[in-house]
Amino acid sequence: MIDFMQKGGPIMWLILACSVLAGAIFLERVTYFHRVSLRVGEFLRGLGLLIENKRFSDALHEAATVRAPVARVVHAAILRHEAPRAELKDIVQEAGQLEVPRLERRLAMLATVVFTAPLLGLLGTVMGLIEAFTNLSAQTGYTSLTDLSGGVYQALITTAAGLVVGIPSAVAYGYLNSRVNTLMHDLERAGIEIVNLICDHRSKSPEIIDFIPAEKPGRRQQSE
Repeated sequence: MIDFMQKGGPIMWLILACSVLAGAIFLERVTYFHRVSLRVGEFLRGLGLLIENKRFSDALHEAATVRAPVARVVHAAILRHEAPRAELKDIVQEAGQLEVPRLERRLAMLATVVFTAPLLGLLGTVMGLIEAFTNLSAQTGYTSLTDLSGGVYQALITTAAGLVVGIPSAVAYGYLNSRVNTLMHDLERAGIEIVNLICDHRSKSPEIIDFIPAEKPGRRQQSE
């Protein structure tokens, strides 16, 4: 490992820093996504029973105890459960938009590593070739193929290192991006279903029947 770092030159240390950064971001995001994952169906079924019984304070407490983006969107809707349906839709949409930056945090840095690592490897190769041919041109007399191949070998190490870092980083970015899309879909689903739950149970009110008192027979006879 140290031998490759020395042969590759200073660019290898930059590539190593990119690999450490990419690994740290991947581990942090995987841990975060695992912690905020939630079974939306079961969570909403439990809240639906509370909302059906008009126990909104218990539903608020239940949503507040869950540390997940879906729970925060649901909490915002239950907090304003008396608002009209159109206003509730705006509330859950705004709450969902606030959660998106938290889900996409540090993914831009990982994408930067995906593009930067191979370019650093290519830069190291170009610099190594320039140095190799400069040394060859400075030599006098016969130059063997061994001297030339040795310089090229050292230059190509950075390209290989850049690809070794860039390819796994691209796979990690694709995986994390798919997790973000899944969680965003859960946010939209939870927002739609909690609005429907609140509005449907709110509209189920007992019907009021107006009884019209019957006219007395004596009064009807007098009118005739």
